[in-house]
Amino acid sequence: MPTITFNGVSKSFGANTVIKEFNAEVPDKDFLVLLGPSGCGKSTMLRMIAGLTEITAGELRFDDTVVNDLSPKRRNIAFVFQSYALYPHMKVRSNIAFPLVMDNFRWWHHIPIVGGLARRAILKRPDVAEKVDAVAAMLELTDYLDRRPKALSGGQRQRVALARSLIRDPAVYLLDEPLSNLDAKLRSQMRAAISALHARVRKTFVYVTHDQVEAMTMGTRIIVLNDGVVQQYGTPKEIYDRPANTFVATFIGSPPMNVFLAEAGADGLRVGDHLLPGSRDAAERVISRGSTMIRLGVRAEKIAIHPADATGENLIEARVAVVEHLGAETIVGFALEGTGSVNVVGAASTSGLFYARLTGEVPLSVNDPCRVGFELDAVTWFDHESGRRVEL
Repeated sequence: MPTITFNGVSKSFGANTVIKEFNAEVPDKDFLVLLGPSGCGKSTMLRMIAGLTEITAGELRFDDTVVNDLSPKRRNIAFVFQSYALYPHMKVRSNIAFPLVMDNFRWWHHIPIVGGLARRAILKRPDVAEKVDAVAAMLELTDYLDRRPKALSGGQRQRVALARSLIRDPAVYLLDEPLSNLDAKLRSQMRAAISALHARVRKTFVYVTHDQVEAMTMGTRIIVLNDGVVQQYGTPKEIYDRPANTFVATFIGSPPMNVFLAEAGADGLRVGDHLLPGSRDAAERVISRGSTMIRLGVRAEKIAIHPADATGENLIEARVAVVEHLGAETIVGFALEGTGSVNVVGAASTSGLFYARLTGEVPLSVNDPCRVGFELDAVTWFDHESGRRVEL
């Protein structure tokens, strides 16, 4: 099975560059997720791997073989489309077996009547029937083999599309947002099914999504893209714990990472009008970098919310703006008091809110005053101008 290597790969449509020079190596049997907002270039990258879109510059290798000029069939890949792409006039059995039928297709099968007879003969071959039955059993489709796609639910249709890709035993599986048409419950079920399938077949999967929950729960490695530029490549844990920049920080996580703008002074770091006690050493390190401004990234689960009359270090006055009770946890959105025109980054910038994830039910209501706090050792530091993560 191949290791996929991107060596300076880029793609342009005329003067519009949609994938800028990209270098990465995807080990064999990995579950790689291409993650990013709509229009970032992730589907284009998947189509370049498949051979459906030409590479403008650079090399794409499967092991030691440059595949830039190889046809999709010669790359030994399977492609699962967002729209399922099932043949509505064929039963499930015929849809699943279609790649095997095409592998045995000959030019004379285009002759009317002859082609239909040939396809039925291929379907009845013991080796083909055995493969169809085995794949159908793997994806719990045995009871639906004699139905047509219109008689199936969305999740069942997606499993048929997966079964059709499995039947040829390809080296690489490419999946282009296969769950986007499903409801929340089916998405959860299919995430588990695809993860179990990857563990069972032990092949390389490349999966495109804009849903960071899918990326974090399914991928062994993630490439985060934005405007055709790779923002970060790493494991889900690396990307969550050590985001490369403020885009990744605020794109990964639900709710996203809070990013506060702080100013360093002789007495410590200030967020708006609020001094963070115990931050003098950090402020000195910020100033030693040649700037007085720094961005502090704090995950929602690292923020504590206290009553308005609470005392203690690192507590900042705030006011509750949103309360979402989710049963086992509560998401609280809050605005900082006295921050004036302090800018924030990413998702928080549209509403001026920051978020905390708290365990269980929390007795807070919208517009309640409160105090929020976090430990400085839980902070990820970002450069004020570039947004890149820095070490202090």
